[in-house]
Amino acid sequence: MRFELDSGKTKCIAEDIKANAMTVGKYSIVNPSEGQPFPDSHKLVVRVSSPKGNNYHLGDQVDSGTFAFTAAESGDYTTCFWANKHKPPVKMTIEFDWKSGVAAKDWSKVATKGQVETMEIELKKLYDTVSAIHEEMFYLRERDEEMQELNKETNSKMATLSFFSLLLCLSVAGLQIWHLKSFFERKKLL
Repeated sequence: MRFELDSGKTKCIAEDIKANAMTVGKYSIVNPSEGQPFPDSHKLVVRVSSPKGNNYHLGDQVDSGTFAFTAAESGDYTTCFWANKHKPPVKMTIEFDWKSGVAAKDWSKVATKGQVETMEIELKKLYDTVSAIHEEMFYLRERDEEMQELNKETNSKMATLSFFSLLLCLSVAGLQIWHLKSFFERKKLL
């Protein structure tokens, strides 16, 4: 992905990552002047944090970098880019690539290290993809069970609330009838 960031501004990108999933990120500022060194104004502070606020990566005053980690908990992991304030304002173009799960594995190194055939690499990719889908299905099944339990609890609470509301309405109606009856008896209309 490629995006622009003005000096003095912040841009955050979130990615929903499951627990124990590998994630790899790579970022760099696109050089505005090809073949020239980066201007001093083109520096970033980059921070990657977990859903609970733990830091997984912090790059201070950098023009490029990488990060890799295994997620400790499920949730939205956030990468924030801060650009220093400059006069006159500067607009930076940032190239950012963030992969997690099966996509985060570097298959070219697997082929080089093991000297395996192309077909074996494809089979390993397929196996990892199937494993990831299998884990995702178990995760979704757990979430479904949690939602069903929440739905049952909500229905139970609504039934109790409805019963008490009906009881309250009947009590108020009874009090009104009693009050009207006693009023009419005092006025000798009944």
